Amino acid sequence: MTSPGPTPASGRWWHGLTSYHWFVFTVAALGWLFDCLDQQLFTLSRMPAMKALLPPGSDPVLWGGYATSIFLAGWATGGLVFGVLGDRIGRAKTMMITILIYSLCTGLSALSTSFWDFAFYRFITGLGVGGEFAVGVALLAEVMPARSRSGALGALQALSAIGNISAALIGMGMARLESTGVISLGNSWRWMFVIGAIPAALALVIRMRMKEPERWQRMKDSGELNKHSAFTYKELFTTPRWRKNAIIGMLLVCSGVIGLWGIGFFTPELVRTVLTKTYTAQGMAKEQIGPLVDKWASWGLLTLQLGAFCGMLSASWVAGKLGRKKAFAMAFTTSMIATACAFQFYTDASQTFWLIPIMGFFQLSVFAVYAIYLPELFPTHLRSTGTSFCYNVGRFLAAAGVPLIGLLKTEVFAHYAEPMRPAALTMCAVFFLGLIVLPFAPETKDKPLPEDEKGFAH
Repeated sequence: MTSPGPTPASGRWWHGLTSYHWFVFTVAALGWLFDCLDQQLFTLSRMPAMKALLPPGSDPVLWGGYATSIFLAGWATGGLVFGVLGDRIGRAKTMMITILIYSLCTGLSALSTSFWDFAFYRFITGLGVGGEFAVGVALLAEVMPARSRSGALGALQALSAIGNISAALIGMGMARLESTGVISLGNSWRWMFVIGAIPAALALVIRMRMKEPERWQRMKDSGELNKHSAFTYKELFTTPRWRKNAIIGMLLVCSGVIGLWGIGFFTPELVRTVLTKTYTAQGMAKEQIGPLVDKWASWGLLTLQLGAFCGMLSASWVAGKLGRKKAFAMAFTTSMIATACAFQFYTDASQTFWLIPIMGFFQLSVFAVYAIYLPELFPTHLRSTGTSFCYNVGRFLAAAGVPLIGLLKTEVFAHYAEPMRPAALTMCAVFFLGLIVLPFAPETKDKPLPEDEKGFAH
């Protein structure tokens, strides 16, 4: 059964959950975990792939920014399309499709021979990546008991750090294999994408055991779902309450996503740039520097995500105790400060173990609040659509914003000794967007999920 059933009135969020609740939580968490694994395999592989695929003399940071934008554009497109499908054909079925797409196309990325086919594979991968999150959180929000919803959604987002950490460990392993000659120099990125195809097996588990949430299934069986527009975006934007929630949610997401993808996930490039300069000054041979800085880039991603795991759990607690809006305010403010400090003051490999995880703690904390907040803004028949709109239109804007760090580096601050630093500091202004929008956002703490427009005053 998928019905919540009786649960204790107090205690930890997981108290009173049934075995099926745990099954749904596990599958949803794994879907997003593997989704994030794919994202971070791309982040680690981006620079080596650009160096292998671009003509000599091309700037790998600039073109890596373009590749990231194309990936995010695919992510946003997939989210918008699969968000509608999640509301029309069901959460579980849509989740299975999205996982198959992002897994298989990640594997195809390993076969790239130029920037353009690499970018094409990343765009298709992004379609699946973008669609998975919204249907996953909608599924979990609807299956979990009300008192467990916030904790479960926050934990789902926090566990995504395990996927990111796994990517970092894979990167370290590949750097080791490359340095010992097991993998030919400059080709470890291809093997990382091969590993990224493995999560396709999870789709089979979903196909065999996962049921649709009862509240969605009741709407479908009763015919209520068919009373609503098949093009769910029409209803989303013709109903004032849902339109306002969608626009506010999108702007909140835009701030965090640009901050993460436009700055935070360029941490491997920061590490590589700083340490390459250091090792070159020390007279180290070029063939030694490459695998070594790749290893440290993986350590940077690992420590970033260890900090992120703790930050997302902490933000989930804050959102549950103090409210969603206070959690957002704290997250945006501390993200801006921590990110600026990391990109300004990182000068030594030892700082990988404390400065970067501090940035990860604060910068990714806001994503736990997104996972809790966005499904609470919309009714059942629009939950996947609304969540997808917020998350993925924000990514369209982020796709335009991500290359800015490369353009700032090569065009505006090119005359600086280390142009990556002032470029990142300038980009940190994006966190102000979330703070500006926040006063207009509704507070959803301790409120039931909205089921339809009739339950609210016009």
